[in-house]
Amino acid sequence: MTEKNYAAIDLGTNSCRLLICNQNGEEICKKTVATKLGEGLYKSGVFTPQAMERGLKCFYEYRQLIDKHNVQNIRAIATASCRMAANSDEFIKKIWNESHIQIEVIDGYEEARLNLKGALSHVCGKSKYVVLYDLGGGSTEITLATNTENPHILHTISIPWGARNASEAFNLVEYNEENAERLRQDIGARTESFVKKSYLETYKNDVCFVATSSTPLRLASMIEDFGLYDRDRADGIKMSRQDLDKAINSVLSSSRAEMADNPYIGDKRSYIFIAAAIIFHTIYEKLDVDNITASLKSAKDGIIAELIEKDKK
Repeated sequence: MTEKNYAAIDLGTNSCRLLICNQNGEEICKKTVATKLGEGLYKSGVFTPQAMERGLKCFYEYRQLIDKHNVQNIRAIATASCRMAANSDEFIKKIWNESHIQIEVIDGYEEARLNLKGALSHVCGKSKYVVLYDLGGGSTEITLATNTENPHILHTISIPWGARNASEAFNLVEYNEENAERLRQDIGARTESFVKKSYLETYKNDVCFVATSSTPLRLASMIEDFGLYDRDRADGIKMSRQDLDKAINSVLSSSRAEMADNPYIGDKRSYIFIAAAIIFHTIYEKLDVDNITASLKSAKDGIIAELIEKDKK
């Protein structure tokens, strides 16, 4: 019998991720491309021609990898930037014409659900409940759910700020106290609303906190002093609030040039990492977190798991 392979694509505001696995869920191929799709989106409301070209090039490359690995089942999702851009339909049509990959634009709830499905492997069974937050390029999802194999979402919000659009909207390529405080106030108010509406206090004694995206993985690499950003080694690391505070304070006192030279941040990420650090810090502070587990596994892993489960049924 020919072995079945599965592919998941997660098109975000800053990066596009591909994961190909076999029918046992074992990884065959994994790739991330910094498409910077949301670059300039906050001001113009549309994808720039340059951003669309980077996206097209990425999907052409992914099509080659999908064909090479004989993938039978595929699901490709797009998140915040495609929800916001006025010309996202045009872009999605171009992707189809270029690669014959059909992109599904999902809402914040589905994004949170898939992230949960993928990210819980490190904490499953360690508590009755879990809070997961995913800091993307164009939005940030915070979700309270049961910590089970098929988690039940109790409450979720999608905050319309991520690393890239917040960096542009609040002019935070380099740290500026006034602009940083405006972002903190916005994120803080939305997170406080989540805490209140989710009745988080009533679950507080039996909940794990998990964060997925490159920001917690970079901070974990920094805290563990790997010497370079290593997302695979950082996957599953539990970070204390004190260590996170120290790492983030170090980031906020750095110039963009210093961040570009930082082995945990690098040139491409240096333009958006101040905003990412502020959002990340504000959320865990308002959630009153003692420690957080960094997770490399996210929506793409959730997609693969569901494709395999569907076939088995």
